[in-house]
Amino acid sequence: MTKNYLALVCGLLFTTLAFSQIQVGDFTINHGAEIEDNSLKIVRIAGETNGKIYALANKKKKYYIKVFKSSDMSIISTNEIDLSSFKDRSIEFEDVSMIGNKVHVFGSVYDKKDKMSHLFGIEVLEDGKLANEQVKLFSTKVTKKRERGAFYFKDSPAGDRLLIMHAALFDKQEVIQYELKLLDENLDTAMSYIEKVPFKDRRGLEFTIADYDVSVNDDVFIVINESFRDKKTKTNNEKFQVHAFKSSNGYEKEVIDIKFKDKEIINCEMLANKDGLLHLVGFYSSVRKNGKANKELKGIYAAAITVSNNELQRLNFNEFDYETKVKLIGERRAKKGKDVKPLYVTHSLIEKNDGGLILLSEYQLIIEGRSSGIGPLAFTPITFINNEIIVTSLNPDGSVAWSNVIAKKQKASYTTMSLGIFGFSNQGNFSVAAGVMVPLTVMGKGPEYLSAMPIYHKEKLTVIFNDNTKNYGVTDIEDIKWLGNYNKAVPAAVTFDTSGSIIRMDQETAEKYQLVLRPRVHYRVSPSEYIVYSSRKSEDKLGRLTVAQ
Repeated sequence: MTKNYLALVCGLLFTTLAFSQIQVGDFTINHGAEIEDNSLKIVRIAGETNGKIYALANKKKKYYIKVFKSSDMSIISTNEIDLSSFKDRSIEFEDVSMIGNKVHVFGSVYDKKDKMSHLFGIEVLEDGKLANEQVKLFSTKVTKKRERGAFYFKDSPAGDRLLIMHAALFDKQEVIQYELKLLDENLDTAMSYIEKVPFKDRRGLEFTIADYDVSVNDDVFIVINESFRDKKTKTNNEKFQVHAFKSSNGYEKEVIDIKFKDKEIINCEMLANKDGLLHLVGFYSSVRKNGKANKELKGIYAAAITVSNNELQRLNFNEFDYETKVKLIGERRAKKGKDVKPLYVTHSLIEKNDGGLILLSEYQLIIEGRSSGIGPLAFTPITFINNEIIVTSLNPDGSVAWSNVIAKKQKASYTTMSLGIFGFSNQGNFSVAAGVMVPLTVMGKGPEYLSAMPIYHKEKLTVIFNDNTKNYGVTDIEDIKWLGNYNKAVPAAVTFDTSGSIIRMDQETAEKYQLVLRPRVHYRVSPSEYIVYSSRKSEDKLGRLTVAQ
């Protein structure tokens, strides 16, 4: 009897250890202690400092700060984010971020009387509780509640600064207003600027804040793209500008015009490197003889600007090669010279060791189903689809080194009582580019299992994602099967040789009830180490993903 009991205990221990470690190729995920309160789902890992990991969790409309030990990833505390009111109006939670070694939460409120949009920052103490002091960061004048705009957050490359942008469209005034602030770990403002960009409202106008970023030198950049067709001249008018704010110039605004003809910019991903170059990469479309843009993807452009003198060093327009188009639209359409549907959004832009770039662009589609129910009790089904990823490796001169497609098919559905999940990111003919970003209000409902984690280490790109066990060894996009039930997913990884050929790696021995990775919830500790979050029904754990050295 005793021997049987010991055998059972040893078996359970072995099973627990096996489930806690996952090996795929050169990557190992070691999970920590089980998170006991699994009714709260982690939607963001803010960072790690002083032997503690800080994470954001949610349950319905409430948000919580969870603190874990770095050593075994066991839970230390859980505290609800309870933001006090401002002028008798409750402050709505916006985001959480680690700046330097301090964690802060941010909340906003609209003042109807003064027509002001406010943003507050509150420090998270070591025990996970909020400090008593609120720091007012923004008090931006707007026109009305419907045009109150939204706040956007971006970490600096070193993690010691946080760039916050408020953007709003004032329809009657025909202006886009954006306000930028660069903050340090004490929430002191290192840079502040507000701008009203006028535009003439006309049919077919598209105005986009295509990207915004902060460099290692604390320089701030924002990309503006305005496009419309002139019926009289039958031409497409494209204004593609970078607004630069350099620390060396006292953050005075400088405008960099990028001029070209007969093409339309679809999107943009920006990267300012340590060598003083500002890279802009994205998709472009061709323009017909009558001035109308085709709107479909012709290829990838790559621009490089010397930051010190604002000089456009180069601008390349690279059409998709035939082999890539066959994988995306099929052989028949590729032979006819058809372009790619505009269903791909920028996922990541990575700088290679040789000064070139790697752009990852993912198929993303969000389907809103028909609502059922009456009035405020109506429910709407939402489906997220994240499929294949176009991987383009660019040479230092902006030409294409190689291009390939990661084959995958993923979807997740949930039901909601409210729409407008992307807030202000799109409003009429004005939009703020969001890439593959998923709002915090949606995280925890399924989309966090989709998409992918790209890791660039020792001059090698590897992309990790969840997949169907029936896709083991499959790299052909025509043969790939859907991952519909993400609870049964297993991790897969692909890497590339020097010519861009895909090498797929699958888990050799997948356990039946092993934890499932949530690729959209991770924190980069170093190029070879990430903190990740995995779960399986009622079991949740943090873990460390490491790359073999």
